[in-house]
Amino acid sequence: MANQVAAMCDQLMKAVNVMMDAESSQIYRLEALKFCEEFKESNSLCVPCGLQLANKAQPAVVRHFGLQVLEHVIKFRWNNMQQQEKLHLKECAMQLLLDGTHSILEEESHIKDVLSRIIVEMIKREWPQHWPHMLKEMEDLTSQGEAQTELVMLILLRLAEDVITFQTLPTQRRRDIQQTLTQNMENIFGFMIAVLKVKVEDYRKAKGEPGEEVNARAHCRVAVATLNTLAGYIDWVSLVHITAGNCHLLEILCLLMAEPELQLEAVECLLIALSRKGKLEERKPFMLLFDDTAICYIQAAAQSADGLAICKKSPDSQAVEVVERRYIFLKRLCQVLCALGGQLCQLVGSDVDVEVPANLGKYMEALLAFTTHSSQFLKSSTLPTWGALFRHETLSKDAVVAQMAIQYVRASMDNLVKTGFPSRNDSPSCEYSRVDFDSDEDFNSFFNSFRAQQGEVLRIACRAVPLEAFQIAAEWLQFQITSPIDTGDATTKSTGGLCSLLSPSVVQWDAMTVFMECVVSQIFKTLEEEKLPIDQSMELLQAVLNYDTKDPLILSCVLTNVSALFPFVIHRPHFLPQVLSKLFQAITFELDQEIKTPRTRAVKNVRRHASSAIIKICRDYPQFILPSFDLFYTHVKKLFASEATLTHMEKCCLMEALVLISNQFKDFAKQKAFLDELMESVVADWTSEEMRHVLWDPVALLSFVGADQMADDQSKDADRASLNRGRLSFCLYAMLGVVKRARWPADLEEAKAGGFVVGCTPTGAPIYRNPCTAQFLLLLPNLLALVRTHNSLFLPENTARLSEDFCRAHDVMDAEKSMVLGLSHNILDFYDSPVYKTNLERMQGFFTTLYEYCFQVLGNAGVSLQQEFYTIERLAEEIAGAAFVSLDHVPDHRLRPMIRLFLRQLVVSCPPDYYETVLCPLLGPVFGYMMQRLNVKWQVINQRTSMNEDDEEEEVISQESQVTQEMLEEQLVRLLTRELLDLLTVSCISRRVPEPAANKEEIDEEEMMDSTQTPSTAQPTEELTELGKCLMKHENIYMSLLTLSFTSLSWKDATNCHRTASMVCWTLLRQVVGGNLLPEAVTWFYTSVLRGLQVHGQHEVCNSTLSLLAMLIYENLRPRYVELHAVMMQIPNINVEALDQFDHRLLDPNAQKVGDKKRKDQFKKLIAGTVGKALCQQFRKEVHIRNLPSLFKKPKPEKEVLSSEDLGLTALFSPNADAL
Repeated sequence: MANQVAAMCDQLMKAVNVMMDAESSQIYRLEALKFCEEFKESNSLCVPCGLQLANKAQPAVVRHFGLQVLEHVIKFRWNNMQQQEKLHLKECAMQLLLDGTHSILEEESHIKDVLSRIIVEMIKREWPQHWPHMLKEMEDLTSQGEAQTELVMLILLRLAEDVITFQTLPTQRRRDIQQTLTQNMENIFGFMIAVLKVKVEDYRKAKGEPGEEVNARAHCRVAVATLNTLAGYIDWVSLVHITAGNCHLLEILCLLMAEPELQLEAVECLLIALSRKGKLEERKPFMLLFDDTAICYIQAAAQSADGLAICKKSPDSQAVEVVERRYIFLKRLCQVLCALGGQLCQLVGSDVDVEVPANLGKYMEALLAFTTHSSQFLKSSTLPTWGALFRHETLSKDAVVAQMAIQYVRASMDNLVKTGFPSRNDSPSCEYSRVDFDSDEDFNSFFNSFRAQQGEVLRIACRAVPLEAFQIAAEWLQFQITSPIDTGDATTKSTGGLCSLLSPSVVQWDAMTVFMECVVSQIFKTLEEEKLPIDQSMELLQAVLNYDTKDPLILSCVLTNVSALFPFVIHRPHFLPQVLSKLFQAITFELDQEIKTPRTRAVKNVRRHASSAIIKICRDYPQFILPSFDLFYTHVKKLFASEATLTHMEKCCLMEALVLISNQFKDFAKQKAFLDELMESVVADWTSEEMRHVLWDPVALLSFVGADQMADDQSKDADRASLNRGRLSFCLYAMLGVVKRARWPADLEEAKAGGFVVGCTPTGAPIYRNPCTAQFLLLLPNLLALVRTHNSLFLPENTARLSEDFCRAHDVMDAEKSMVLGLSHNILDFYDSPVYKTNLERMQGFFTTLYEYCFQVLGNAGVSLQQEFYTIERLAEEIAGAAFVSLDHVPDHRLRPMIRLFLRQLVVSCPPDYYETVLCPLLGPVFGYMMQRLNVKWQVINQRTSMNEDDEEEEVISQESQVTQEMLEEQLVRLLTRELLDLLTVSCISRRVPEPAANKEEIDEEEMMDSTQTPSTAQPTEELTELGKCLMKHENIYMSLLTLSFTSLSWKDATNCHRTASMVCWTLLRQVVGGNLLPEAVTWFYTSVLRGLQVHGQHEVCNSTLSLLAMLIYENLRPRYVELHAVMMQIPNINVEALDQFDHRLLDPNAQKVGDKKRKDQFKKLIAGTVGKALCQQFRKEVHIRNLPSLFKKPKPEKEVLSSEDLGLTALFSPNADAL
């Protein structure tokens, strides 16, 4: 036997060395791996060989393998071992703990890890029933030295992780171990704190003594291990243990923050403790951290933060670098402050009697130290806490908080400045950003979100100190106006001398502009009119209006300041002409240099910004602008007639602004006359014979826009085609502007007086008329013709007519591809050069815009015209004859806007009177057709991905990888599916929001033991909408909806599956449960849900919703359809006896009923065989842990606990049998 073991060990050592040798060939390495794995699986010498290989005389890799062998035996062979073998292995493992390792500083961490795993695997199988003195044995081990103490801590930590955090064992065993841990927690906690105090004390003594460095490091290592273990328990134990002894543990942790070698682990424990939820009464002791001692330690660490994480790269160099461990400590300390603030906000002002702490000022100074730190990440971490403090009903009124609000507002000035790009060195933030962000794009994405959060908190702070904040904003704006422009070292490439996005002046102007918007938006909400600083604001506005710059990036900021200050103009109307003049100048803004080149993005943004500002003013203050309407209209006419090169979009923006003002006429005849005049040229062009010929004929349309010609920028034909495309675009832009903006007065009396009301519905609701209706009715026939013709462009005979240059004119545009696939752009170079577009890009953009605008006009018509739109004769037939023509040839990316921009709007705005005449004839064919189309596409995708089982939720698209057409098509199908099911949900489902669940830590402890970490699935609270009830009357439509919903459950889109299963399927099916459904239909519905479980069951959220849906169907339909039992019998590994019991309870009215939760769990076990496995789980060997005799039987309320027959075992854990 000994010879066999020795020989086998020699072979195993050779195999391990081959595997770990970098010089080994792939073939030898695979052979060695195969030999080792076969040995672990089947050899009877595993235990003696494992023990021999684990001897500390062996090399670390060999020892590690030997210990792995022992772990494998425990995990996969334990149930088949004899009791004597188990005892022998347990004693050997304990001996390894005692003397099987090197000293604490010499031993490899992976050896300690695997050794602790071995002990934990035995504990999971035998404790407490068969190993009642385990805790005592662990305590005894700690007296043998530092190495053993560290191993004990690793064992306790891993046990907590496996049982509580990861829950890697069966429910019964988990409950036994967790309850035993809970019973002994006072002793376990006391033991860990005692070890921590002793080792910290020993460490402090030894580190100052000469020649004691090694001992000091050993004591420190044990202290670190103890803190890590405490962290694993603090997260879930009762708060009583954490706050015991007047928060003695938290006090120790605060003191340890002064120890550089222990501070990170200490602060992580503190963070976990302060992040705990639970009953407020139990959390009240946390307020002790606001006492002088604790808050001073925290404040000292926070205020030294700026220099703590930075060190010089070398003594001679000025260059610095971030010390990662110290920086992580700062992050955790910042989180501790925020968590402490969270506890403060919840406790102060609650039913628990907690006063505002005396040291609140010190706390806020510590928080401000992080808010002004160089690290952008640390700054962002403090924002939620500032927001909570400034919003808090009690704290926000405290004088300390109000005073701190001013300091916070001043700090925001620096924080809003976008600096700290990892690729640059122009700010102290850059060094930290190189640690936190992978690229400039990553940083930019973060900063945009950070700035949005800053804006929100700044607005809240301004409510406390509105005038002070405005004064700060005014000073900053004046400073920027008087400062010379600094382009820095990053000027633009094409327009020399102008700023880039990273120029110092631009980042300052940009930050100041955001600041000004936040401040002004709040001052009007906070102060009465007489207290507003109107005179000062007018001085500011005059300075802004007088400020002249040719730099587009700065001019864009100037325009935002004009918009921000405009609300003050209401009180000084004589400023209005100057404001409008400034905005009109910006609409025609050009750079002198760019006469022959296309405009840069920066210039385009200025013009777009000015247009948007005018629309915003006219939308928000139309009554104020109305007296200047004639002046405004005259100015617009001059612009249209002048040589100014306005784009069609800019012209239509100005038209929109005029329509918004005209709504204030409140006179139907006057407004209609104005709209007729405004749209005269558009109506004439759109309804002309030439345009009719173009819009009704695909061949004529292709020729008209130049898509059937070769691209030649110099030819007259190309110029004519470009002008023709512009004509079409302008007509559609103008149509949309008028239809979207023209409205009747909101006040009913004003509407009646102005001639907008033409009658009443049978229910008494007024029927309005829109002044743009007559125009719209003239434009509609050709609009529908264009939609029909556009669909026809995808027919093979028409795509064949595209010229070689434009053969890809209907493809997805590059920008849309990036958006669909989630790819980011490099934003930093966007403004540098003119926007050159290829002829193909122009044509693609034209066709995309044309199609989308058609549907936007139709979608907005329902919203604006209401009854006048829905009563158009043969409306449903006309729309179907246009939008639904040639759909087989229309690509997915074109169908999305039809559903999102048109059909969804049509459903949302349709009055109930027209459900039958308009919506049913449209939605029925759409859902039927789309179900068939998408089902075919998803079958192709499922077949394609079944080869490699790629899960779309884990799909990672690298920006550098080549974007394949296949990936794009799949993502478009996914997005189209979501659009369609969103339309179905909007049409049919009315959702009631359920009551929020109780806090997880306030749930009964016994219930927590029984629960697993799954989201709670409340009973569905959805109901059919009125439109849904209407659709239900049409059997063919209703079956299309049901078929679509249930079929989509097995399409490879987990997001859609969860949404549909939780909201739609049962709500629809419930309506017909009481009817005479065919058995085949019932079987199909049920198997569709099981098929969904097979595809998505590995996702816990989908598993819960699908299991609940399956149970609802089974419980409601099983009594009448025995076929469902036959379906259940086909489930792999079905427990027939359990199924019969479930059916008996369901079918027999006299049978004993079980609780809702237990019933769900039983059903979930029944259908567990249908759940598909993720790829990472498919070839994993199952670990089976047997249940031991139950320790804690739930007694029935009326019976005495002591009558339990398990009294002997239970007595092991009575208070007088403590293990520690």
